[in-house]
Amino acid sequence: MENGDIFEFESRAHNSSLIAELANLRDDCCLCDVTLMAEGVRVNAHRVVLAAYSDYFKKMFTIDMLEMRQREIEVFDVEGATLEAIVTFCYSGKIQISDSNIANVLHAACLFQLGEVQEACCEFLKKQLHPSNCLGIRALADKHSCPELVRCADAYISRNFQDILCTEEFCQLPVSQLVYLISSIERGVSSEEQVFFAVLKWVEFDLSSRKQLLSKLMEHVRLSLCRPEFLVNTVSENKLVMEDAACHKLVDKAKNDLILQLSALEGPVAKRKRTGACDVGAGVIYVVGGIIDRSVESLDPDSDNPVWQYVAPLNKVRYDFGVAVIDRIIYAVCGRTDKGRLNSIERYHPAVDKWFFDAAPSPLRRSSLDVAALDGSLYALGGFIGDDIHSVDIVKCYDVRRDQWTSVASMGFKRAGLSVSVLDGCLYAIGGSSGSQFSPDDRPSNKVERLDPRIGRWEGVSSMITPRFDHGSAVLHGQLYAAGGHNNAIPILNSVEKYDPRANRWISVADMSRNRYFVRLVAVNGKLYAIGGDTVEKYDPETNQWEDHSNMNSVRCRCSVGVVPNT
Repeated sequence: MENGDIFEFESRAHNSSLIAELANLRDDCCLCDVTLMAEGVRVNAHRVVLAAYSDYFKKMFTIDMLEMRQREIEVFDVEGATLEAIVTFCYSGKIQISDSNIANVLHAACLFQLGEVQEACCEFLKKQLHPSNCLGIRALADKHSCPELVRCADAYISRNFQDILCTEEFCQLPVSQLVYLISSIERGVSSEEQVFFAVLKWVEFDLSSRKQLLSKLMEHVRLSLCRPEFLVNTVSENKLVMEDAACHKLVDKAKNDLILQLSALEGPVAKRKRTGACDVGAGVIYVVGGIIDRSVESLDPDSDNPVWQYVAPLNKVRYDFGVAVIDRIIYAVCGRTDKGRLNSIERYHPAVDKWFFDAAPSPLRRSSLDVAALDGSLYALGGFIGDDIHSVDIVKCYDVRRDQWTSVASMGFKRAGLSVSVLDGCLYAIGGSSGSQFSPDDRPSNKVERLDPRIGRWEGVSSMITPRFDHGSAVLHGQLYAAGGHNNAIPILNSVEKYDPRANRWISVADMSRNRYFVRLVAVNGKLYAIGGDTVEKYDPETNQWEDHSNMNSVRCRCSVGVVPNT
């Protein structure tokens, strides 16, 4: 062999031999340097093995905490046998999961941040789904933030709703879970009449304590979708329902709605107005998230004493994300955290004041996008994708009823920090930046284009007066407004302009009182609200004036905003 030759040997059995020997050392209690205790069970282990496999233990043993110096550590909220199984898994990579221990193992896997075990538990539970246990499995998945299992459980519940009504588990649901169930199960229920019977069955199971909840539950039964004969012969003849004054009003309203529908059918055919995030009457504004902030605040701007109130926070911190409202449910889409971009979606149900990870994730991780709702679907436009720093022209559509994402026609321009609004059944992509994130070649745009989903092709319309990105937009009285943002000439803008689709022309209107970027703009009851920082100002189109409206509880940057209609 010549001088300088190098031969590198790699043992194929090294990893398995090392793990096996570490397990043997633990079995012999040799060189163990920590004892974990739970419910009187003592589990010996090596800190380095636990830290290598679990971030929970790594932080416990490396950060200057009390446990770092303790030889014996009490572990709370974990069953003794489960603790032994989890530690053994760290050495062997094997764990037994059964009907009898699944809840404990899943809880421990989440606590100790063992993703593989958590995934194994979820796969086990998917195979166990049955009408008699699917509601409990869904609750368990929601408790431990297992979004894929939540989606599988929801799909199963939708397909088997009628069978689930016959189970004891359904009758024992807490009211908050029942409200969620009947307000979101519409995809798989053949008729709203099943939901009506479901509510009655639940109330009558414990009539004395649940009777007062009937009207709250009936608010989520869309009686106007029932057959007229069912509404008259069944609902109106139900003594329990009609003796409740609030329920009686709901039934009367449903009858009136049906009469109007029948009158419309008998008279001239009216042009159907396509649904979307356009003019909104009275409603509640929700300001969601932002940098380092999961909190959510709500405000009814037309109340006698408009005060911002905290509601349930997001499950995950996110910023540079989009928000849209469909059927009074708020969708928070994608965005980013300090660890990178997200593809997850959270849904907020105001009725139960809770966010759920139960929607199919976006096929793309993206931030600095915007989203809008149109005809029961959610559209996500532009932004930055994955780990790339270049803006994109990609558009994806999420079908709420099918829980599926599809691709639609790409925009004519790449955009990030854009704003999106819906006007006359078309999506409008407004402004944005066509450059790279954090780059001096960031190019603000004044380009505006629109998409009619029925045609499937983007077309350009008149450009804005001022190029802008990280701005806000909203539709009021059939006109499109764009406000604030920034560009290379003016770091932070306070200018506002509006677009008349009939004239295909933008004109300037009154400036906001403050320069704002990352501003959010919403329309409620004939007024515009510009939201950002901790301040809100209101615009009256009749007087062409802005005025201060209210202060939020939290200072927010790069948040998002949605409006839930009151009716």
